[in-house]
Amino acid sequence: WSYALEKPNTGSIFALSWSIDGTQLAGACGNGQVIFAHVVEQHWEWKNFEITLIKRRTMKVHNVINDAVDLLEFRDRVIKASLNYGYLVVSTSLQCYVFSTRNWNTPLIFDLKEGTVSLILQAERHFLLVDGGGLYLYSYEGRLISSPKYPGMRTDILNALTVSLSNDTLAVKDKADEKVIYIFEALSGKPLGDGKPLTHKTEIVEIALDQKGLTSERKIAFIDKNRDLFITSVKRFGKEQKIVKIGTMVQSLAWNDTSNILCGIQDSRFTVWYYPNTVYVDKDLLPKTLYEKDASELSKNPQIVSFVGNQVTIRRAEGSLVHLHISPYPAILHGYVGSSRWEDGLRLCRFVKDQTLWACLAAMAVANKDMTTAEIAYAAIGEIDKVQYINSIKDLPSKESRLAHMLLFSGNTQEAETLLLQSGLVYQAIQVNINLYNWERALDLAVKHRTHVDTVLAYRQKFLEDFGKKETNQRFLQYAEGVSV
Repeated sequence: WSYALEKPNTGSIFALSWSIDGTQLAGACGNGQVIFAHVVEQHWEWKNFEITLIKRRTMKVHNVINDAVDLLEFRDRVIKASLNYGYLVVSTSLQCYVFSTRNWNTPLIFDLKEGTVSLILQAERHFLLVDGGGLYLYSYEGRLISSPKYPGMRTDILNALTVSLSNDTLAVKDKADEKVIYIFEALSGKPLGDGKPLTHKTEIVEIALDQKGLTSERKIAFIDKNRDLFITSVKRFGKEQKIVKIGTMVQSLAWNDTSNILCGIQDSRFTVWYYPNTVYVDKDLLPKTLYEKDASELSKNPQIVSFVGNQVTIRRAEGSLVHLHISPYPAILHGYVGSSRWEDGLRLCRFVKDQTLWACLAAMAVANKDMTTAEIAYAAIGEIDKVQYINSIKDLPSKESRLAHMLLFSGNTQEAETLLLQSGLVYQAIQVNINLYNWERALDLAVKHRTHVDTVLAYRQKFLEDFGKKETNQRFLQYAEGVSV
């Protein structure tokens, strides 16, 4: 789309070149002069503030609630700016300014090593500057927190799609191998966990970290080359966290700034995952926790600019901005669950009477092992089989077996078995495998712990009789000779 047209009286313009930071343009003219141009009228919006770069060194701040206008003057020309989480971060060719939206008069100013800042990313507690020399994390008080490094780092090609920042984590997509994401601890700048990067099977196009919740539950969502959307946990202690696919044909995505709600544009639909963590808790529930809306009016290749509160801002291909609103209730529910106010969560769901909200509450309750709430929520969405299973879990005698069956409920059979064996509940571990028809594993456990071999054989025999089959497994035949059932 065309922004502006200028016809300078300098004859024909024979050559054009942008400055490295993309804010100035130089042209060689037919009459022997050199023409310089600057980009102005850039806009930044956040909640009730609208900021415009009106001259090379001046910004206008407009508070739409009370119509107050402030002018911000800078010593050098503005190169990059970012407005989010109540702070405006502006980099000029020599300095970085940090303004709080509560006070525009006294910015915090510090000098930059290089003046070519190519990207500013903000999180709630700190922000990231990317320049020709590296990645630098600063607190909003202007203190340098860390400067993460990784092999073959090229900062000139990093952009908002390939770098993501949250309060405790920084994720950067590798350029040399597009299937790899490097993940750093924000405060120390060191690689997270065992230092191994996250590797996917195809090239990754866009990444995003969620912003809220505990560090141990930090999730990263990413889109790969096939436009499939995946989600996985950032922390991987020894065991490999599953990378789960939660969407297809996704063009663009964004996490909410105040709760872990994910939105994306899928093909011709605008989709919101109200509680993406559902895939790790109860996969069948995921479709019930989605909100979908026809997005054909967004035309081709729209990009999500921001997702603040319950408003999503999307830029269409021809440059215009579209604002979409989503329901405020899921965010309120996230808040209640975050502070373990289950009664308030139930009250909210009963008030709103929305199946999607009940499904979110059910998944959240299972994730937080609150069985009473889970039972009510599952009953509200008509999942009777799960209500019965939860009831049977509540009647179990020991805490360990209840926990193990909770893990089974979420499909983590391996972890459930490990937990039972650690607690010395060998028979329960065997029984779990029998119930899942993992005959080999049940027999292995029985033989290893020298107990209940006859029980396993009896169940196996009954199973074969029910289906009118003969025993063909060599190991079972071998043990059946030695044990009388």
